[in-house]
Formats: sequence, structure tokens, C-alpha cells
Amino acid sequence: MSRSLRGYTPRRVGGPRRRWDGVLAADPGLAHLQAGWRSLVSMIVALAVGYGMAHALNLPAMLGMTVAGLIGMMSAFAIAENTPLRLARSILWMPIPFSAALLLSARLYPDRVLDLFLMVVALALTFFLIRYGPLAMLTGMMMFNAFMVGLMAAIPVDLGGRLFVIAVVTSASVLLARLLLCCPMPREDLMRTQRAFVVEARRVAAAAAVALDPDADQASAIKRMHRALRRLNVTTLTIDARLAQPEVAADPDAAELLHQYLFDAELALQGIGQAVEELAHRHVPAALREPMAAGLVVARDTDLGRSDALRPAAELIRLRARSIPEEADPQEAELRILARRVGDLLDALADSLEYWLELGRNASIARARVPFQPSVALEQGRLAGAGPAARRLAAAQGGQGWRRAVPYLRAPLQIGVAAAITLPIADAINGQRFYWGLVGVMITMFGTNTTHERLRKLGHRVLGTLIGAVIGIALVHLIGPGHVYWTLLVIVAGISVGSWGIQRRYAYWVIGLVTALVQLYALSTPYDRMDWLLTQRLMDNVLGIVVATVCAALLFPVSTRKVAREASVGYLSALEQLIVQVAERWRNPEEPVRLRGAARQLDAALYQLQSVVRPLVRMPVRGRDWEGDKLLALLGAATRHARALAAAADIDIDLAPELRDRVERIAQVFAESLHALAHRIATGEQGGTWVRTSPMIRELESALRAPAGPRADRLRGALHELAALDEVLAALADNRGLPATIIAATPIEAPIAVSAPAPVPVAGADTPPRGATESAPDLAVGNCG
Repeated sequence: MSRSLRGYTPRRVGGPRRRWDGVLAADPGLAHLQAGWRSLVSMIVALAVGYGMAHALNLPAMLGMTVAGLIGMMSAFAIAENTPLRLARSILWMPIPFSAALLLSARLYPDRVLDLFLMVVALALTFFLIRYGPLAMLTGMMMFNAFMVGLMAAIPVDLGGRLFVIAVVTSASVLLARLLLCCPMPREDLMRTQRAFVVEARRVAAAAAVALDPDADQASAIKRMHRALRRLNVTTLTIDARLAQPEVAADPDAAELLHQYLFDAELALQGIGQAVEELAHRHVPAALREPMAAGLVVARDTDLGRSDALRPAAELIRLRARSIPEEADPQEAELRILARRVGDLLDALADSLEYWLELGRNASIARARVPFQPSVALEQGRLAGAGPAARRLAAAQGGQGWRRAVPYLRAPLQIGVAAAITLPIADAINGQRFYWGLVGVMITMFGTNTTHERLRKLGHRVLGTLIGAVIGIALVHLIGPGHVYWTLLVIVAGISVGSWGIQRRYAYWVIGLVTALVQLYALSTPYDRMDWLLTQRLMDNVLGIVVATVCAALLFPVSTRKVAREASVGYLSALEQLIVQVAERWRNPEEPVRLRGAARQLDAALYQLQSVVRPLVRMPVRGRDWEGDKLLALLGAATRHARALAAAADIDIDLAPELRDRVERIAQVFAESLHALAHRIATGEQGGTWVRTSPMIRELESALRAPAGPRADRLRGALHELAALDEVLAALADNRGLPATIIAATPIEAPIAVSAPAPVPVAGADTPPRGATESAPDLAVGNCG
């Protein structure tokens, strides 16, 4: 067995419940805790090395610790590479641009205006270099920090060489400490994320079991189930994004199989949740309710390695469902269908988990039909939010002539103008700490894409500064003067806790940072002036944030509303790709088509849209609330149907020529309708129609010869989901004012048979491909709306 396959599902991914499961679920992959741990290790090592090197080189201890502490903090905050080689390259590069800019700042110190001008240029250059990768961005940040330190400390030119030695030794020490104590382990991060998937799956099953209990608080249980399902989806997206990293998925076949099985497991859990929600609002006889609740309890408590225990529970549910006569009244018949769906989905869940675990136990090398291809992106260790849509809009601002430079110079121009406006005002407020205003400009533009995000960051900055000031001043009075080691401990702890919290709320980082800075300011500022000093800091920060927000809104702006529209267009484009690939999958079974990957890309597009629209939903304007709520509800329903469509349509079949032609016609019309809807959303212009294909789809569904075996059943289920998807999007088109028509179709005179194509050999496999779509678990497909 290949080494890459052996590492995917070790025993610790499954197994019984553990004490730290809650931490894993709240922080998939432990990215937040790792950030805090990196900061703790880096800051302790950097400050210790800076202190020791300052004494060894006969330099002021505070100067050595300032340079070393800045190296340590930037290495922890800005460098999160996932291989030792890239980590070493980034950390060891830091002293070079830092020392060069620090020496230049020292030489220009007598000419303060020129020094300030170069600081503004360095800040603008940082945002220009972002597009060229993490190392280029790090170069700009270190240059900006060097100019800031040079102006703050008035460093003589003759100290440049010794400070360069401190920076180099600190970088090497931090690198060694990180390799020893927090070495990047991307495969381990993937395994922790997989464990988070198992934890959330158990939470879904637990909440669903409670929702079936008529004596329990069913409304609360359903809310818990919805939260668990949302977290499950985010965790699965994160797993797919981690699989895109070459260091994680050395074997693309294994990565693709893992992607498929987790997709199917999530789809089964989503279906169970929808069925249970429908059952919770009905009177379910005890003979039917009890085996379903028992099966969900088994899913909650069973070890991943014993997932076959779900099958007897699923069979019992189906047996009880069959006991309801088919000629029963409509309500009992619906209960029978829902119960049978729960049983089938528990079976599908058991199959998916079993195949997933077999990736780590099977002695043979499994082969996927198509190698894994990235469909979900991470930004700064998190799922991409509004960034891709905002970047597409910014790129569209280019054109002919000078406008071709707009996408490259937009962000540097915005931040350069904002810094030029902020700097003289901040210098007038506090000439010694003018850089506080520039920090406000930098943090506003870094990691934000819309005006709403920048204003939220302003609120977090103000709130975090106030709370951090209270905590910091209280600790200063508690520690008292002269206790340097206790002061350093608080500084390190504050930055570490802030680094852990920044992934959750920006205010958490500000609280930790201000708490640490207050200890530093107390070394040179009397207690009675501390309040005014922190007030000046807050004023400068707010000034920088407000000026940067205004400049971003006036200079080549990208509005929140436009970003939301672009994200909607991106979602519709991903949906179009899925529809086209479904038609291609049925037209030519030998083509390398990844339907589950296309559906996962649609999931990622919905997540990006939610990250833009959800803040708008919380705005107090009622019309906007309703519009955003309606959009997310419709696209959420469309995504559920699209997931089910991708799983059901991934089959090898030979379609009759007439059926193949109709499927291609449906896909073509569907794509044209999606184009018209995207154009309406993007521009608001009149024109175009939504051509409803559901009548033609339902005609095809009824024309399939029955019984024709599992392939025909799955094809019929895929057509059912395609028709439901058309209905949901027709409602969205109507909501956007796009008129709808019905596709004209000729009736099908005779039933159509479905047959399997000749088997296609898989290169390199001695046995039939385990994990190829034909052997993937058959998911029960029903109305998921």
C-alpha cells in the first residue's frame, strides 16, 4: 500500500467520544490554537534572544528586544507556511528587507519629512506586492515596520550592523523553535479536520434523535441540528480545501476517493436532517418513531470503525415502514416514505464511512475515475469569503490605455492617499507616536473587501481597545513598577491570546494587543497620563480607519452591493458548470467528469455569497433584510437539490439517442436561462427569460421503463432533482423580475430503457476500481426542498 493512502484515516480519526472533541469541532484542524501557540513560542524565543544579544553586543536591552520582538511577532502573525522548507525560506528572509530599510531610515533620520514619505511609500508598496505572493507581501511589511522602528527609536547609523546580527540570530532561533515545537504538519491538520467531521456528524444524529421524541423540546433540537449541519458543511469544505494542498494529497486518487465519500456522507446526513425535520411536525406512531430514534442513537454512539452497526438499524426502520400498507391514507403513506428514506440514508452513511475508513486499511491501491482537482480555496487558513468576488470586480475595472493599470494600482493608490492624509493629522495629535494613524490605515485595508467589513473592523477596533485598556491598566496596577519579567509575561500572553482569537473575532486580537501594549507603555509613561495616551492611540486608529474607508469608497470603489451581485453571478456560473457536466457524464461515460467536485465548488460559491450577504441581512433596513434573506433561502434550497443531483447523476449508463438529445437540449436551455438570470442580477437590465425545463424533465422521468434496475432508479432520481432545481431557480428569476416561459417538447411515444455501457478498464488496477462512481453508495434521493 502506498504511503499516502496509509495516512488518511488513522484510528484517532474515528473512535469513541473524547474530551477534546468540542475543541476540534469548534476549531477544525486546530488552526486557531496553532496560531496562538506559534505566537507564544515565537515571542518568548525572540524576546529572550533579543535580550541576550543586546547584552552580548553592548546595546540597550530595550532596543534589542524591540527589534527581536518585532521579528518574532511578524513571524508568528504573517508566516503560516505548511512545509519546513517554505517556513525556513520566509523566516530567514525577514532580516534582509528589515535591516536594509532600517539602515536607510537611520541615514534619513535628520530629514524627517523624507523619512515619513518613505514610510507611506513602503505601506503602499506592501499592498502592491500582495498580488505577488506571501514572500513579496512579507518584504513590504518588514520594510514598513523598519521605517516605523527607525523613526520611533532614532537609531544611529553605526548600530545598523549589530541590529542586523540581532535580527538574523533572532530569525534563526525562531525558526529552530518553530521547527521543534510547532512544526507544520498538514496531514495531521487534515486528520484533525476529519475528526471534526465525525464530531459534527454525531451532533447531527443526536439532535435528530431528540427531535423525534414528542416529549422533548423539538424546536430547540431542530435548531441544534441546523447548526450542526452548517458546521458540518463548513468542515467538509475545509477538508476539500486542505486536500488541494500538494503536501496533504500526494496521491490524487486517494484524495478524490476521500472527497467522494465525505461528500456522500454529508449528503446522507443532510437528507436525514431534512426528513427528521418533516417528521417532527407530524404525529409519528411509536412503532415507527422508536426504531428511527434508535438508529440515530446508534449513529451517534457507534465507533467509526464499526459503522456496519448502522445497517441492522436501517433494515429495522425499513421493515417497520413496509408494515404500513400501501393503500393507507395519504398522511400514513408520507410517513412510510419518510421513514424509508431515513433507513436508506443510514445505509448510505454506513457505506460512505466504511469506504472512507478503508482508505487507511485496504492493502490494494484504490483508483478513482478522475484524479482529485481543487474546487475549494483557503485564504489565510480560512475558507475564502468575499475576496474572490471583490478581486473579480477589481480586475474588471481595467480597460484600455491607462485603465489597464487600475487593477494593479487600485489598492496601493487607496492606501497611499489615505496614509498621506492621515499622517500629518496623526503627527499633530502625537508626534512621537504618529504611526498609530498609519496602523489604522493598514489594518483597515488588510483582509477587508467591502465598506461594511471595514466599518465592522472599526467597531471591533474601538471595542477591543476599550476592553484591552481596562484590562491592561488593571494589570499594570496589579504588577506594579520594576517587575520586568511579569511585564514581559503579560506582553507575551496578550499577543498569544490575541493571535488565537483573531481567527474568530478581530476584537479578540485587539484586546490581547492593547493589553500587551499597555504594559510596554507603562515602562515610560506615568500612570496619571496613561488614560490620555490610550485615548490618543484610539483617536489615531479611528482616524486612520475612517480615512482609509473613505478613500476606498471614493477611489476606484468596489461597493458591497456590487460584490454581492458578483458573488451571486459566481454561484450561477458554478451551477451552470454542474448542469453541463451532468449532461457530459450521461453523454459519454468515459469522459473524466467530477460531479461531486462541481457540487462542492457550488457549495464554496454559496459560502462566499453568504459571507457578503449575511452582514446585509443584519442591517436595519427591512427591504434589504427581506431581499438578502430570500436570496439565501432560495440558493440554499438550490444547493441541496444540486448536491443530490450530483450524487444521483454520477452513474454509467447508455442513453437511447432520443433521451440523450433531450438531456442535451435541457442542459442547453438551462445554461441559457442561467446566463439570462446572471445578466439580470449583475446589471439590472431588462431582457431575457427563464425557460422552465421541469415539464420536459418530468416527462422524461415518467417515460423511463420500470422496473429497470438501480441505474434507472438513480436516473429517475437525478431527473427529479433537476426538475426541483429548475423550480427553485424559476422562483428566484421571478423574484428578480425575469419572465418565465415553458420549453416546448414533443411527447415521448414509448417507454425508454436504460442499460449499462461496457465496462471501462482502469489503468493500473488489478481489480474493479473501488471508489469509482459505479461502486459508490446509492444514496436515496427524494424531495430535499
